[in-house]
Amino acid sequence: MANHKATKKDVRQAAKRRDRNKYYGKTTRNAIRDLKEEKGAEMGKKLPVVAAMIDKLAKRGVIHKNKAANLKSKLTRKANAAK
Repeated sequence: MANHKATKKDVRQAAKRRDRNKYYGKTTRNAIRDLKEEKGAEMGKKLPVVAAMIDKLAKRGVIHKNKAANLKSKLTRKANAAK
């Protein structure tokens, strides 16, 4: 790492972003896990909240947009089958 002020600041910012992305990613994975354990109508009620979390991850670049689409598709199929 170079000893420039700008480089040191960039390292700090990258660490902050990495921690933030890890937090949001883990929180979303836990929400997906909890949603998969739900039964019936409860799954349908919680699906929009989890789908929004997945969309935010894709928008921030934490996960790829196609992965987000696949996750939402699988969860929607599971929710529809549970009805």
